[in-house]
Amino acid sequence: MPKKEKVGRVISTKMANTVVVEVAQFKPHPKYKKIIGTTKHYVAATGAYSCNNGDEVKLIESRPISKTKRWTVAEVLKQAT
Repeated sequence: MPKKEKVGRVISTKMANTVVVEVAQFKPHPKYKKIIGTTKHYVAATGAYSCNNGDEVKLIESRPISKTKRWTVAEVLKQAT
């Protein structure tokens, strides 16, 4: 089974070797078909990458690293200005 990937924006870099990434998802309501946006926060290990607040990153699923860390930063797509 391939590993899941998500793209999101870094919102916190306060922890060591860890970032919190906000992933937005947009899908239509089942009955009314209005597009509804939801956001979810993922805690990810940075590995060899250095991230700043506002960076757009790609996450990849990994083994559990700690109590809440289940994702790893695969690459930094866009640096924050």
